[in-house]
Amino acid sequence: MIIHLGNIILRNWQEKDVKSLAKNANNKKIHDNLRDSFPYPYTEMAAKQWIGMVKNENPTTNFAIEYKGSAVGGIGLIKQEDIFRKSAEIGYWLGEKYWNKGIATKSLKAMIEYSFNTFDIIRLYAHVFESNIASIRVMTKCGFREEARLRDAVIKNNTIQDCLIYFLLKSDF
Repeated sequence: MIIHLGNIILRNWQEKDVKSLAKNANNKKIHDNLRDSFPYPYTEMAAKQWIGMVKNENPTTNFAIEYKGSAVGGIGLIKQEDIFRKSAEIGYWLGEKYWNKGIATKSLKAMIEYSFNTFDIIRLYAHVFESNIASIRVMTKCGFREEARLRDAVIKNNTIQDCLIYFLLKSDF
């Protein structure tokens, strides 16, 4: 699956992305804004394992964000099950060198369209740490609204903070 966005491409992860993935993901500032399951340090072995898990997804739910020929970030969905089967959690990250260039916003807008057109869902949502102001800004630019503030709900780097839930309905898109 390939989604062309001018100088940005969303595409399946490929084995050739190992070095670029490890280089861009191995950043404490990125790790500080993601769940602990996102490894730090982010090694080439971690990159190989991730790519091995997701490279053959059909339909694709996890995309590499390619910019100027290199995988510089990732964006993906976790489709929910049972009574939540019409919802999907969305998440993304971008290498620090590529922050403040509109890449995350453009990628998220494309992922929203892809998600609503590809999957039988009516709701996207994301958990965002209260300290992640940049991600909150990206989400609001893309039409997401704050739905809830879970007080003292997460612990990251031994600091307890609020978790914000942002959502977007298909009917609002």
